[in-house]
Amino acid sequence: MTVIGLTGGIASGKSTVAQLLQGQGFVIVDADIAARQAVAPGSEGLRQVAAAFGPDAVLNGEMNRAYIGQQIFHDEDKRHKLNSIIHPIVRTIMEEEKEAALSEGQDVIMDIPLLYENKLEETVDTVWVVYIPEKLQLERLMKRNQLSEESARARITSQISIEEKRKRADIVIDNSGTLEDLKINVDTVVKEYYKSH
Repeated sequence: MTVIGLTGGIASGKSTVAQLLQGQGFVIVDADIAARQAVAPGSEGLRQVAAAFGPDAVLNGEMNRAYIGQQIFHDEDKRHKLNSIIHPIVRTIMEEEKEAALSEGQDVIMDIPLLYENKLEETVDTVWVVYIPEKLQLERLMKRNQLSEESARARITSQISIEEKRKRADIVIDNSGTLEDLKINVDTVVKEYYKSH
């Protein structure tokens, strides 16, 4: 059984690729879902975030994502502080899900947006990167999140560049075309994968 790390840049279409791969029978262990569980209402993670970021960090019993987002996007120290709380909890949740799937003989996709940023490539057998050119990434992010170009660029530059991720990848899944093109590209990658395993 193989553990595949799936990553890409913000707005590259990684979640869509994960859904397509799930449809092909892979078990998806999603870092974003684990991150939400890590700060779920009443959790130890949420208590730690509130202690670190103050009362505005919690709104109606949940983490105030807008407030936290504003705090961390332009402040490296605060981003590290948040990550040091959430990442260990997320790793534990994901590790448990991965081991459960492997014990049932299933191939696992670890869907990790910041795989390279958090130096997690050693924790997987192979890395698949969802790729779109940076210009398209900027357009899609502005449209998807209703952001100004400046805000979108700040989010993109807070990650390792998509070109760098593409260079480091074992497999590149191109998502610069239509959804139909993407489905064909994913099918091709999966066929190749099963041929070699």
